[in-house]
Amino acid sequence: MKTIRYELHDGIATLTFDEPGSPVNTMCADWQRDLTTATGLVVRDKGMIKGIILASAKSTFFAGADLKSTMRLTPADAPRVFNEIEQTKKNFRTLETLGVPVVSCINGAALGGGWEVALVGHHRVAVDNPKIQLGLPEITLGLIPGATGITKMTRLLGLMGAQPFILESKLFNPREALELGLVHQLVPANGDDVAASLRTAALLWITANPQAQHPWDAKDYKIPGGTPANPKIAGMLTVAPAVLKQKTRGLYPAPEAALAAMAEGAMVDYDTATRIESRYLAKLIVSPVARNMINMFFFNMNAIKGGHSRPKDVPRYKPKKVGILGAGMMGAGIAYAQASRGIDTVLEDVSLENAQRGKLYSAQLTQPRVDKGRMSVHDQQALLERITPTAHPADLQGCDLIIEAVFENRELKAAVTREAEPMLAKGGFFASNTSTLPISGLAQASINPKKFVGIHFFSPVDKMKLVEIIRGKETDDETVARAYDYVQALGKLPIVVNDSRGFYTSRTFGTFVMEGAAMLGEGIPAPVIENASMQAGMPVGPLAVLDETALSLSVHVLDQTRADFIAEGKTYHPTPGELLVERMVKQLNRAGRAAGGGFYDYPAGQKKSLWPELKPLFEKPGHAWDLQDVKDRLLYRQAVETARCLAEGVLTTVHDGNVGSIFGIGFPAWTGGALQFIYGMGIDNFEVRCAGLAARHGNGFELSEAVKSALHQHQPVY
Repeated sequence: MKTIRYELHDGIATLTFDEPGSPVNTMCADWQRDLTTATGLVVRDKGMIKGIILASAKSTFFAGADLKSTMRLTPADAPRVFNEIEQTKKNFRTLETLGVPVVSCINGAALGGGWEVALVGHHRVAVDNPKIQLGLPEITLGLIPGATGITKMTRLLGLMGAQPFILESKLFNPREALELGLVHQLVPANGDDVAASLRTAALLWITANPQAQHPWDAKDYKIPGGTPANPKIAGMLTVAPAVLKQKTRGLYPAPEAALAAMAEGAMVDYDTATRIESRYLAKLIVSPVARNMINMFFFNMNAIKGGHSRPKDVPRYKPKKVGILGAGMMGAGIAYAQASRGIDTVLEDVSLENAQRGKLYSAQLTQPRVDKGRMSVHDQQALLERITPTAHPADLQGCDLIIEAVFENRELKAAVTREAEPMLAKGGFFASNTSTLPISGLAQASINPKKFVGIHFFSPVDKMKLVEIIRGKETDDETVARAYDYVQALGKLPIVVNDSRGFYTSRTFGTFVMEGAAMLGEGIPAPVIENASMQAGMPVGPLAVLDETALSLSVHVLDQTRADFIAEGKTYHPTPGELLVERMVKQLNRAGRAAGGGFYDYPAGQKKSLWPELKPLFEKPGHAWDLQDVKDRLLYRQAVETARCLAEGVLTTVHDGNVGSIFGIGFPAWTGGALQFIYGMGIDNFEVRCAGLAARHGNGFELSEAVKSALHQHQPVY
């Protein structure tokens, strides 16, 4: 066997998982074959075995499925996958019902299939380390726990109790598992030999429990809380699918399959329940949504966390003191993000009152946690003490990094850059939090453009995980690497893009909202546009987003773009969407939510509603529209712009594009991101649909030969 070591000593059969050439154990094809072999050896030696121990030779227990192999599956593979899942379960069942106690020694993380391996043990011993993660994250990857996870967790916790851990992928540490009854015993994490401690505990339990079995194998077993025959459970199951549909909008099949497997499995015997589970998993694992989500939330996220876009050969870095220019919503949010991660922060504004108001934002964010007992007053005070409000640029002296977060005005940004940059510590660097203005242009105000970079946070900073790092024409590798490390030190997700107007996220997001505005101008009803966006999986409609970000800001960006083009001796031709937004602001005096109303009205104390005047102003009686076209225009327009960014070198990697689109602009997670949306359907199919949309709705959907070439060149291979 390649991945499992089988040893029989003093009546104890030990199966040690140790996949060669891998930092973790996975359910790869070799492991599946080895498990069958190991199970056969256990059956052969049954007469000599008093107990079985499942252990790991890695620093973690087991990592779960081999997702690289999963990415290569097609729908035609479903029957084979079903048989493989069933064979693994047959091996599990053989070990569990051999008539001897089985103990799982959980020395580290056990996630997904890894937790299902751990559940084979009648008794589960874990290391008492709060950093160890256990549980079933499959739903986040478009899959379900299909190696007995649903069946066993439902039988251990009940239909209601198991839902957070299956449908919401809620993870837990060993101590939490002990309280839930999912782990039975803990050993100290700081012992001399943790493996020996786990084994000793296992041997003692085996000796004391020679007739061990799983609870559901006992004749008097009943599912905690009852089966679907229980009126209370039946009532819950009546509404659960509707509640789930409201959350998933029918775009995510995994939660629905998991709920079905839970409910159906609870009505039948254990073996039938696990077979139901296998059928649902075999269907899901070969689906496009699972492929998209695995690619995004496993491979692409690991690429970000592993620093694949970070310049190599630059030492790791964490600034000790960071200055922020501007204490508005953005500056105050960055100050909180830094202070909560132990970074001393100088928050500077034109007046001390403004700066103090910016600091107060951190107090307002943390107070609810203090009130609920989730944060101590001492920790809150320590966080606030890390923020120094000031109106004096001299207080920025010695900062390792200074970030300007002032209004989107080139002259203002240049002025604060010149004033603050000399305060940097030796070797420090300067960043702009601009969302649209090209970094290379802003860097002209810097005395050292090599040490000038864009660090684009998203609002609200405390909630938004993504940060876009923009490399200017002269920004050096060290500065980009340091910016990357700084963003990771905040616990956020950095993507790296090259300089251009709007960079990647703002530019692409602009196409979404402006396509929505253009459709309104064509006569498509506003409710259709907003609802189609939600049905496609966007978090909100384009008109609602324009209101929140302020139509006046879009017009300001348009005016700035026109001025920049004139300065370059060119003429900027606004899109139909931009012209409509300009009309809303300049002619109709509708500048957005902050100004009292835009596409929506905001009556005090009531829900917002679409402005009634949109109907007579823009709708065209008899204008034909197609719902699928409306959905596709909103998604395809963003995907086309992302592909253009890839072709122009604004994006240099697929993972930056996918992560940026989902976490920065709300592109639907079921697609796996804007580029995976293309690769998931196939480049040829994407080209055909774009050609049809371009013929009817303009050159925003056209794919140049350079774009087509870039898509083929960057296509991931698994």
